[in-house]
Amino acid sequence: MDVAQPNTSVPATPQPRARRRYRNATTAYLFILPGMALFLAWTVYPLVYSFIMSFTEWNLIKPSRFIGFDNYVRALKDPVFWLALRNTLTYTLITVPGQMLLGFTAAMLLDQPLRARAFFRTLYYIPVVTSWVVVSLIFTYLYNGQAGLINWVLRDGLHLIDKNINWLGEPFTANLAIATLGIWKGVGWTMVIFLAGLQSIPQEVYEAAAIDGANGWQRIRTITLPLIRQTTLFILVLLTIGGFQVFISVYVMTGGKPLHRTDVLLTYMYSNAFEFLDLGYGSALSYLFAVMVFALSMAQIRLLRRPVEY
Repeated sequence: MDVAQPNTSVPATPQPRARRRYRNATTAYLFILPGMALFLAWTVYPLVYSFIMSFTEWNLIKPSRFIGFDNYVRALKDPVFWLALRNTLTYTLITVPGQMLLGFTAAMLLDQPLRARAFFRTLYYIPVVTSWVVVSLIFTYLYNGQAGLINWVLRDGLHLIDKNINWLGEPFTANLAIATLGIWKGVGWTMVIFLAGLQSIPQEVYEAAAIDGANGWQRIRTITLPLIRQTTLFILVLLTIGGFQVFISVYVMTGGKPLHRTDVLLTYMYSNAFEFLDLGYGSALSYLFAVMVFALSMAQIRLLRRPVEY
């Protein structure tokens, strides 16, 4: 008669499994390491170092010295800083509604079953992928006070003016020309985002509204606009941030002239940091700019964020 032998085998320990997880994690971290190193070296380190510089007098000519909050106090007392802030706000208040209104209109039109719809979508989007420098140079030619195309059309073509207008030499017309460029270049991007939001709305909702007798404007007001509220908020926040980040068009078209009357926050910060080599003051301006953009974006999100219900 066979006697059952006791089971003396040792249960498998979790050590091999833990070692395998460790190897997998190590491999993943090795793949992440190059990108993380570049991010730390080119993003985090400059941000931290520029924040430290904002509390110093740093101008590449003489040794830096710690001056506390003097750069920030200087900015708040600087009339050119407030002028640049006003120009930035004006640019944003003009371009953001302009891009949203024209982009929404274009999206509504291109959401219809039109012939060559893909062609028109591409046509609207071409300015978005065009270089800022290139389009800024083109608009500089269009608004040239001597031989610009707009002056030629108004004077020689339509005979609406007797002499050329110095569009980029006067603060009002120069800021208007810069804002026009911003609207023209951004309409295509706004259209694409609005179009994605429109295509997410169920058609059954429109059909039910049509059965109830709602006309086109009523369907837009009571169905379309409420159901794309999150899309509108997303566009509004990003366009506002983009409006505050205007730089290339101002730098190429006017350079902040005349007498800083067309300067915006970024061009004024750039001129202080890299033209006058006042890097401490330029760093302080950049952090004031970052705080304003962050506060404005958070305010927009808190005021406009509401749940969407079908």
